[in-house]
Amino acid sequence: MYNVRPRFKFNKSLLWIIAVFISTVFGAIVGITYPSWYNSLAFKDSIPDFLRPPKALETVKTDKGETLVRTVEESAVIDVVDKASPAVVSILAKQVTFDPRRGPTTDEQGIGTGFIVDSSGIILTNDHVVSDKTITYTVLTKDQKSYSVVSIDRDSSNDFAIIKINASNLPTIGLGDSSSLKVGQKVVAIGNALGRFQNTVTVGVVSGIGRGVTASDQFGFASETLENVIQTDAALNPGNSGGPLLDLSGKVVGINFATTSGAENIGFVIPINRVKSILEQFKSQGRIIKPFLGIAYNIIGSDIAQLQNLPEGAYVQRVIVDSPAAKAGIEIGDVITELGGEKITLENSLATIIRKFNVGDKVKLKVNRKGKNLQFEVKLEEAPRE
Repeated sequence: MYNVRPRFKFNKSLLWIIAVFISTVFGAIVGITYPSWYNSLAFKDSIPDFLRPPKALETVKTDKGETLVRTVEESAVIDVVDKASPAVVSILAKQVTFDPRRGPTTDEQGIGTGFIVDSSGIILTNDHVVSDKTITYTVLTKDQKSYSVVSIDRDSSNDFAIIKINASNLPTIGLGDSSSLKVGQKVVAIGNALGRFQNTVTVGVVSGIGRGVTASDQFGFASETLENVIQTDAALNPGNSGGPLLDLSGKVVGINFATTSGAENIGFVIPINRVKSILEQFKSQGRIIKPFLGIAYNIIGSDIAQLQNLPEGAYVQRVIVDSPAAKAGIEIGDVITELGGEKITLENSLATIIRKFNVGDKVKLKVNRKGKNLQFEVKLEEAPRE
């Protein structure tokens, strides 16, 4: 017999490399496509957690039956918009002008945003959006239905207004808890950007909490100072005012009210918890009822107090004639340091403390007048309807 030697000798190292390469390619293909066909597995519920697709990804079915893979964050934002946007409305200002050739003409211009919180037609927005009492306002819903505004109740100290329209079965948005917000938390803003682009969506994070800002109108004149507001980098444009800031559960955590001139991605939002009690009162009483002291003031923070050798508190700039403050003897130039036993600071403003009391309550004030510490008692009255 002949001994026949094989003509080819297998290279075990080469076979190992080929096997590893094929396994790697196959594994990559399975890993990439796995989230797409995972949901079609009949036994998917019995698969151990460590063999399931990453929680950062999920599959969704389109109307055409196609399967798409999205990140959980993308799906959350889309769900928020789908849930909330039907209740976001545009606020239009109706003005009648006279054209010599055509005669009287009616013009409607988008000036802001609001959102429906009661199916009977209760809408929240900013006071500055509807502050002009000479203008006739209308509300335009996402489905392009137009409603005349029946009444407006305003709270200028919080830049907040409640609009009422005659309607029924309207879509609504639920209110969340602004006190639970964390810096870095993802939020979604919806609004009538530039007064023209209805239901524009922007996404960002909570950039800061407890900010104090002085808002001014388009001409640069200071109009109001608001303390303890939310800062966000979600893009806010003129026309977004009065629109909702939402968390990823689709609940309103604030009302968008201001952008920053000369800066990018710095917007400010009124915490929704500030207006919850006012809204409930409106629903039960039919109007906004709030306690009234009757002063205009600026807060002196601890840094300014040290620089100017002044006490920390509310510096009285104006006292309204025949107001509770005037009756109690408060004067321009006084610094109110305490109200009802609470110290007035940047974080705990005079307006914040007053909201804890009711109309008719008698409250003690501590006042610094030209270096002398004085005490007064004031009986809070109902604020005039604005």
